[in-house]
Amino acid sequence: MQILSLFLYNISLLLFFISLWGLLLNRNNIMILLVSIELFILSVIINLLHGSALFDDISGQLNTMFLLTIASAESAIGLAIFVVYYRLRGSLKILLLSILKS
Repeated sequence: MQILSLFLYNISLLLFFISLWGLLLNRNNIMILLVSIELFILSVIINLLHGSALFDDISGQLNTMFLLTIASAESAIGLAIFVVYYRLRGSLKILLLSILKS
């Protein structure tokens, strides 16, 4: 159980740092920012499931279901907005997002 616990902790930490790297180093493409936010949520979900299994508590699994619902809704709405924006402008550059105001 300790090896699995350490493995899940390391996977969650790796996902967290990959998403942090994606947010900090890539400020041009908004799709990569959206994927990085999804990786943040995935690392939190892995930690919740691991803590729920470790402490034999069901509340972590219930919170995980709520987080998965929120993450899927965020992805669907975000991707729909980006598809429409890409069809209108032809690019997903963050610098051009100020055009949405007009």
